[in-house]
Amino acid sequence: MKTFSIIGAGAIGTAIARLLAGAGIEVKIANSRGPSTLASLAAELGSRVRPATVAEAAQAEVVFLSVPWSRIGGAVNGVGEWGGRIVVDTTNPIEAPAFKPFDLGGRASSEMVAELMPGARVVKAFNHLPPPLLVPAEGGQRVLFYSGEHAEAKQEVAQLMARLGFFGIDLGGTEGGKLAQFPGGPLPALNLLKQ
Repeated sequence: MKTFSIIGAGAIGTAIARLLAGAGIEVKIANSRGPSTLASLAAELGSRVRPATVAEAAQAEVVFLSVPWSRIGGAVNGVGEWGGRIVVDTTNPIEAPAFKPFDLGGRASSEMVAELMPGARVVKAFNHLPPPLLVPAEGGQRVLFYSGEHAEAKQEVAQLMARLGFFGIDLGGTEGGKLAQFPGGPLPALNLLKQ
């Protein structure tokens, strides 16, 4: 069984923690303020969710990155080499409350994330729907898109999506991730169900 963690305890990170715990998967969750600030969240989500430091969370085999775009560098600074661990990049290059997009110079956001996390196998996923929709659907499987340059890592993320009750669609490599990137892509907020 792989080990899982989440760096970022905002709406998306919390939604993912709830999904994992609901599927019987233990997960560490970290934020910039330290484990003690996550005690109430862990109590709400149950014993499978454990507060951790960012350094501890970064050692999991599958790490969900769920921090605001401008804070990614600070969140992973000091981790060093990622040693082939899978990083599920749930971020988008825009932030509340202004919702002004960051200028990426035409690059895919996951490409920039990969540069900040050397040695990580980055898979862009869980980023095209708002947090309230990151729940299994009744009457079908909610569609989640994923993309990345590492086929084996993508396959592992697709298998996890299925275990969590979703239907994953592979958009291809890093460039495919632009389709689900918000803003700019045509797929954000597209809530599809596979019957």
